[in-house]
Amino acid sequence: MVSFYVTLDYKGPEEGTSDNKDGMNRLRDGRLETKAEILRSAGSEAEEETEQDKQPTEKTKPEKRKKITEKTIKAKKKKNNEQQERIIPQKTETADEKSAKSQKKRKKKKKTITDVLATSEPKPACPADLQSMASQYFSDKRSVIEQEELKLQDSCFLSSNDLTHTLSSYLKQVCPKWAKIQKQHAEKSSVVLLIVCSSALRTIELIKQLTTFKGETKAIKLFAKHIKIEEQVKLLQKSVTHIGVGTPGRISALIEKEGLSLRALKYLILDWNWRDQKLRRMVDIPEVKLDFIKLLESGILKGCKEDKVKIGLF
Repeated sequence: MVSFYVTLDYKGPEEGTSDNKDGMNRLRDGRLETKAEILRSAGSEAEEETEQDKQPTEKTKPEKRKKITEKTIKAKKKKNNEQQERIIPQKTETADEKSAKSQKKRKKKKKTITDVLATSEPKPACPADLQSMASQYFSDKRSVIEQEELKLQDSCFLSSNDLTHTLSSYLKQVCPKWAKIQKQHAEKSSVVLLIVCSSALRTIELIKQLTTFKGETKAIKLFAKHIKIEEQVKLLQKSVTHIGVGTPGRISALIEKEGLSLRALKYLILDWNWRDQKLRRMVDIPEVKLDFIKLLESGILKGCKEDKVKIGLF
């Protein structure tokens, strides 16, 4: 019996196909794979594909952020540029404009008494100066009728100092009968001659200048510095005093406390023309001016109208 052996070469599936006729096996790298091996390789390939798909998405997030930040920065720059273009450029001031502005500022500044008097020559006082000062002070405090009553006649005033006199020479001129007057005075707590000035130091200066005029008469200092008002009241009550020199504040305080009487007063001399280091007169200092007005209202104006007191501006 004769047997035949037939060798069959397996060529595999046709080119372009991956599975055999039942779809369960495939040839890979010259080797036939089973179904299980095919499934394993397919799962690993799917995982690789998913990982590849994920990677570009992860990379795009920071790239997107960079793009967004770049866009916002560009937008802000554009806005800033537009705002700068909209702003109107300031005009550059010329030297003439600056000087004009500085002059306007200087004009607005109020000139002080010192500035005014430093550039002007001193003028001797006159009765109209006292009248105008009193009318300005009482303009908003008294009625028109009351202001008229406060006005003094020219006969109430002595001749004013023409800036050539010392205190003694001026008093000799306005009080020619002083020797007789001072002998007739015998009342305590009162004076015949009252000199009003702005400060304690000025009071001491004026008392020194009285030496040639007063003779044997007694003068008293009437200011608040280092002297209690009670001590001054005792001094006035102790003996007869002819001349009182002091500040309006202390004099009016003594009158209020009845330590000083105006019954014997005949002459009121105002140290009007004298100026301090700041070139201020007695009535230019606000607190002294108020005290002086108070002193005038305490009985001086009444005595002038009754022709008992004469006012002199030294």
